[in-house]
Amino acid sequence: MNAYREGVFNQINVLIQTILSIVDKLEESDLEKRPTENKYSIGELLKHIATICEADLLISDEKTSEEMDKYYSIKLIKSKEEIKEELITNYNLLKERYTAYTENELLQKKTAYWGVTYTRYEWLLYILAHLYHHRGQLHGILVHFYKQDPNILLFELIYRSLSQSFIIYSINRPYC
Repeated sequence: MNAYREGVFNQINVLIQTILSIVDKLEESDLEKRPTENKYSIGELLKHIATICEADLLISDEKTSEEMDKYYSIKLIKSKEEIKEELITNYNLLKERYTAYTENELLQKKTAYWGVTYTRYEWLLYILAHLYHHRGQLHGILVHFYKQDPNILLFELIYRSLSQSFIIYSINRPYC
């Protein structure tokens, strides 16, 4: 796997691990909480997050709007365990597919049903951004609306030491 693709998957892995940590800290009853009328409940948001890797992969495969509606309609994810299983399964599917792509395949342009065109590599970056967006949304809802800070490390920073080896530091900024 090339270094760019490997770097993106490292970041997605960090996201998946932190999302799993957040889910572990929730009660099943938390999934029903809906901070804003006509918006996702925590459970619905987590269901969406759990399907991002596979759904966005399908979108990048140029599935139609109707095909995506059907995909979403058959995803019956209700419990914390089902959310976690779906998240891990879909991450593994995404990684398996992208690991198999050649450099030329990563540069192939693919168009979503709403008209945006990206290379497959750009779609991978889109998936990364999509996951970051919704993890931040979930964290913000829990902290600011429900006063439930999951107290997890959201980012890892890499610093080069004097010996040129890498040391990984994780941070959880109090204002995040």
